Amino acid sequence: MAHRNDPDTIRRLLTTPGRWAVVGLSDNPERVAYGIAKYVQRLGMEIVAVHPKAESVHGAPGYASLADVPGRIDVVDVFVRSELAGAVVDEAIAVGAGAVWLQLGVIDEDAAARAAAAGLDVVMDTCPAIDAPRLGIA
Repeated sequence: MAHRNDPDTIRRLLTTPGRWAVVGLSDNPERVAYGIAKYVQRLGMEIVAVHPKAESVHGAPGYASLADVPGRIDVVDVFVRSELAGAVVDEAIAVGAGAVWLQLGVIDEDAAARAAAAGLDVVMDTCPAIDAPRLGIA
């Protein structure tokens, strides 16, 4: 069965202050993740960058992997290719994240099902910068 995004879940994730680990976020302003991470910050979220280079971005600390991020992670925002998303989702489950948000174009039905079965909220194939205005949040 194909995953369907729940508008109430999206609204809650975008309006409840939380800590978002943005996987694939680097200090390259040409990358989509760079602008979306800033947008999520403006919504009131704390961000941490998760990238192999572990760069600090938008004043937020950078870590090489989700396992390296200290403290709780409310949402893992996934900016990697679909074929790599499953491993990120498995890491999100392992670190006890509350939700995974697979960005626009990032689709992995099996990973979404694993996350949901583990009790995580799942949003897939959409973007906060699309959903927040659509839901009247920003």
